Amino acid sequence: MLEEVERWLDRRSWSVADRPLERILAAKRNTKVSVVLPALNEEATVGDIVAVIRRELMSEAVPLVDELVVIDSGSTDRTAEVAAAAGARVVARDAILPRMPAVPGKGEVLWRSLMVTTGDIVCFIDADLRDFSADFVSGIVGPLLTDPDVDFVKAMYDRPFGDTPGQGGRVTELVARPLLNLHWPQLAGFVQPLGGEYAARRSLLERLPFPVGYGVELGLLVDALHTVGLDALAQVDVGVRKHRHQDGLALGRMAAAIYRTAQLRLSRGHLVRPRLTQFERGEKGFEPRTYAVDTEERPPMAEIVEYARRRVA
Repeated sequence: MLEEVERWLDRRSWSVADRPLERILAAKRNTKVSVVLPALNEEATVGDIVAVIRRELMSEAVPLVDELVVIDSGSTDRTAEVAAAAGARVVARDAILPRMPAVPGKGEVLWRSLMVTTGDIVCFIDADLRDFSADFVSGIVGPLLTDPDVDFVKAMYDRPFGDTPGQGGRVTELVARPLLNLHWPQLAGFVQPLGGEYAARRSLLERLPFPVGYGVELGLLVDALHTVGLDALAQVDVGVRKHRHQDGLALGRMAAAIYRTAQLRLSRGHLVRPRLTQFERGEKGFEPRTYAVDTEERPPMAEIVEYARRRVA
């Protein structure tokens, strides 16, 4: 590991216990905090997450979060209804920037969320978490409120796979971590580089391009490094993350999108064939299934006319 990274781990790697809520609230002053949950068919978990944030971080006693928004990206279940009943403001993805047709993908939702939130700090939380703790929010928002030199904070945690501790994050270990260590060794200290829980200053997010799909976490991390430098990045240990695990084929598609995101940043080149073929056993043996690899990216939000007009207004 680079000496620079070892120093960074000492200076910019914390535990949620390092910043009690009282200290965070005292530092908040007039800073506005928005929490965004991107959601697609998450009726089983989104309500509990919203309820915890409302109860523990949006009360008169603990007014840490000013705005809680669920962006529904086309759910066919009761995600929107459950989220609204729990106290979130629910916005449909396709209602945001209607002149630009939406494409499928988590990054698309996160990018569009900047148009419908107003916080100086924006905190992203995945909507499929189980046994959710408010520490996931306060932990990663805390450094941004208490340290003006920090611009981007990722959560780190243990990711059990079923009953086995520490075995989650297969794409991280097989794809993202090798890519980062080989090509962006300054980022080798991040425990969960692909984690979906992170917070950043709006002034940074609006300057970054957003990969529309699974590559969004790696893309934002790499681009944040190049934009503000390693010392402006940090991570906070928030404990244990429990969520729904995807099957191996879905992970393969995720890995391809992440590799594409890395390749684009390494060379800004093009793929000969932006497709991934996988195999599933069917009635006649192994049958090929071919999927498009996410290659589209949204430009920095600061370049969008509607966003500029909103800021002027």
